[in-house]
Amino acid sequence: MSNPVTRADVLRGTAAAAATAFVAIEAIRNSVTARAAEAPTAPDARSYRKEIRWPKNKVGLLERMHADLERALKKPVEERHWSMAIDRRKCVGCDACTVSCIAENKLPPEVVYRPVIKEEIGTYPNVSYRFTPRPCMQCDNPPCTPVCPVNATWKRPDGVVAINYDRCIGCRYCITACPYNARTFDFGENYTGDQNTRQPYEEAPSFEYGQRRVREDDASPVGNARKCTFCLHRVHVGMLPSCVTTCIGGATYFGDVSDPKSLIAELAGRPNVTRLKEELGTKPSVFYLD
Repeated sequence: MSNPVTRADVLRGTAAAAATAFVAIEAIRNSVTARAAEAPTAPDARSYRKEIRWPKNKVGLLERMHADLERALKKPVEERHWSMAIDRRKCVGCDACTVSCIAENKLPPEVVYRPVIKEEIGTYPNVSYRFTPRPCMQCDNPPCTPVCPVNATWKRPDGVVAINYDRCIGCRYCITACPYNARTFDFGENYTGDQNTRQPYEEAPSFEYGQRRVREDDASPVGNARKCTFCLHRVHVGMLPSCVTTCIGGATYFGDVSDPKSLIAELAGRPNVTRLKEELGTKPSVFYLD
């Protein structure tokens, strides 16, 4: 029969554990202090990026997409085809892309170009979430364009489906025809509601389609259908779409899919590529990696 544990044994064990913990804490503290002393006191942007690090490989991917973009812009517009890929395995549903899109395009209430659809998958207790960012699909066979009675929406040579705000009469046929719910209507609402004085951010101009516009109560795009443009005003000056650069997980990719050397073309050839509602024959230019 073993000897009973005495109070003295417990006290000795506790003291030994405390001493071991103290030594470990001191070692960590000295290590951190040494590294802090070696680090620059005021790092510039480049050293900060290297120290903090974005999600693995994100910086390299952004640089590659920028190079792909610059190469595509040297081609005639009819020889490039803009496409977007979204890796749903990386998306965490943070809505950063949605918010950045609203800020970039100065969108009013109820007008959202890139919502993130959240789905609950499974049965309790085996439940998970799936997040699906949903921009305009920029279809190669868009069902929204032939229904417009005034030809205010059409497919550009580079694959982007565009809207002429000055020609749009606000009939909303295109909104009904889109199977992805990717179009919304600008009813002229403001964040300040019925107040007579608008906030500065509500009077800031947007540059969709390369046109400088300030929202006024009686002028376009108020009273028009609106949608994602792939941030063409940024792309044409060598910048990636806002949603691509603000994704914290590096889940969104963009480029010229007709360029076999581009990252987007490489991703399009993956076996895990899916497109939403492919059975409709719309041929979306946005695809997902699952």
